[in-house]
Amino acid sequence: MTLRRSMFVASMVGIGLFAAVFCTYRVRARAARLEHVAAPASYFPLGAIWTQDASHAPLDPNSAAMISTLASAGGWGYGRMQVDFSFRVLQADAGTPQVPFRLPHGSSPSGVDHTVSSIPLPSGGGIEGQSGYRCPDDDSDCHLLVVDRKHGRLYEAYHANYSDGILSAIGLVVWDLNRVYPPSGLGDQCSSSDAAGFPVAPLLFNADELASGSINHAIRFILPNPRIRAGVFVHPATHAGGPRGPANAPPMGAHFRLKASYDLSQLKPAAQIVARAMQKYGMYLADGGNIALTAQSDADTTAKYSDVDFGSHDLQALKVTDFEVVDGGKPIPLTFDCVWNR
Repeated sequence: MTLRRSMFVASMVGIGLFAAVFCTYRVRARAARLEHVAAPASYFPLGAIWTQDASHAPLDPNSAAMISTLASAGGWGYGRMQVDFSFRVLQADAGTPQVPFRLPHGSSPSGVDHTVSSIPLPSGGGIEGQSGYRCPDDDSDCHLLVVDRKHGRLYEAYHANYSDGILSAIGLVVWDLNRVYPPSGLGDQCSSSDAAGFPVAPLLFNADELASGSINHAIRFILPNPRIRAGVFVHPATHAGGPRGPANAPPMGAHFRLKASYDLSQLKPAAQIVARAMQKYGMYLADGGNIALTAQSDADTTAKYSDVDFGSHDLQALKVTDFEVVDGGKPIPLTFDCVWNR
């Protein structure tokens, strides 16, 4: 072997050893970080519907027809179960400044808590999909989610925008985190920052939950409006928004559950954690749109999705036919006559 070749081989061996040591270091460092990640605290007390084990709940009599109708219409939006990571959940504390809240022209009375005059706005935070609090255009949802655990409040706004020292939003609801809401939630015919009238943050899973190995609540999902039954909702939904699907389509508020027979081993480990939550707690149809699942952005969590090896397409193996629909009771016609549960 020539001297030059010997030097080349030695160099390659050295690089390989360095790469192996570096990768081992990264894995150990990542594992050390994840050891200290705890699952986030629940948003509501025990008894909240979002934390109930639904693995043995009875099926809706129309479950098979709803799943078949949805599958024939194309299944999930974009034809696959995809995950959106753009929702931030901001934490307020005693030092978080309060900013005035105003209703813009065209706001919906069924989705606005008129008792709210100000809202905490954490420094360095942002609305859905943005680095700050400015909503770029009228076509963006621009959800704002702020948790104030000290005062037991969850602020959720739709199409929020902060400008000239004032926060405006088409919809704003303040959830009481110390309350177990009835099946009628905020009140029948009342909306929230989601069309169904649900809270958003308690139904988002996040990287800290994946790092802790468990998601202990139901999950939010959405469907394209033409695939949601028009004009009705089922509890715990309290509103139906603008769906326009056929009679056998799932109504707003439909409670989907991943079949117990689904083989989780075909999914990556982090994706299995999400799927297990879908089998135990299920997922609720909350709004209209094309990306089926929404997870909390890791901008505000200890763990990162890269730490737990979870990406936006890691659940695309889950088809609508892998799910069944839990009995939600008799569909309630939408009348828009909101009566708030105070």
